[in-house]
Amino acid sequence: MRPEGLEAVMQRVPQLKWAVLSWSRPFFVSLQSQSRYTAAHGAFEMVQYQDQIKAENGVDAGELGFELTESSLILVDYIAPPAAISDYVTTLYHFRCDEAKIRDVQPASVGHLAIFPRGKGEMHFRDGHRDPNPEIAMMTPLSTANPIVVDGPFHVVGAALTPLGWASLTGLHAGEHRDRLREAREILGDDVVALGERLNDGYRSGTISGHECALALAEFIGTKVKPINSRHAELIKVVNTWLGSSLNPDLSDLLERAAYSERQVQRLTERYFGLSPQALARKYRALRAAALLSFPSLTPEFEAELGDAFFDQSHMIREINRFVGRTPARLRDTDSPYLSEMIDPKNLRELGG
Repeated sequence: MRPEGLEAVMQRVPQLKWAVLSWSRPFFVSLQSQSRYTAAHGAFEMVQYQDQIKAENGVDAGELGFELTESSLILVDYIAPPAAISDYVTTLYHFRCDEAKIRDVQPASVGHLAIFPRGKGEMHFRDGHRDPNPEIAMMTPLSTANPIVVDGPFHVVGAALTPLGWASLTGLHAGEHRDRLREAREILGDDVVALGERLNDGYRSGTISGHECALALAEFIGTKVKPINSRHAELIKVVNTWLGSSLNPDLSDLLERAAYSERQVQRLTERYFGLSPQALARKYRALRAAALLSFPSLTPEFEAELGDAFFDQSHMIREINRFVGRTPARLRDTDSPYLSEMIDPKNLRELGG
């Protein structure tokens, strides 16, 4: 029997809903500054990760003290969202790290609603600005990976949103509001502050568990999401299917499936996904390549198809580093349970109906 090809895997993944690593520990996965990895075309040298941080993010990793936090020091629990909000939330999570300083990288992702009962830090963005983490926060959609430095202990409880969830909950243009870590009140109003303060106080006092906080956030989201334009919702599904059709989907295929002009498709894709179709496909090519490279082994067919998706090996490394924030050699790290969980195909849930 012919082995299942990469295209077939890509067709399955979209139905699982969304690919990006969540905000709970997305920025807490240890990386190597240099290592070796064997791929479709043999062994090659990894780029220096600290140099990559500076080149890709405009941040000097040395100045940030980028000795990245060991994965073994981090605990993360995942809570399935209630079925009623599963179209809007990909996962709920409870992250804990009790180190004095946590340093890592947040991969590209869709928005998150989160509370921070413990720990203060900053996210460093490519344009040079830095956002502190509010105690009750909305992380807007991220177009690339971004470095994070946090004074611990650091505990986070949150909900990772789908593109539909971001639009239905916030009503905001994903492209115009991307790449920020903001006070949730600015986006969701005073109700989220009352909830967040109650949950943070209860968590700190030990009267509310992380699991209970996560479910309370889910309940809040369920009461606040609003329907979006039905044709726009259908376009989100069409874009999801298109992204899942190939590692390098052709724009003409999307335009053929969409009930809009090319200009409208460009505009609406950026509104709901935060990027143009071409940039979005580039982002998910890297995320899916990372998911595939996390497998214990790949068939020669898989390796060939993965190799064909990039110009060469160095191109693949740069793209994965840009969007995932780690080198391919670290994607199979068995000591990184968070990373293994979040890039497992069953959690590639953004891309689905």
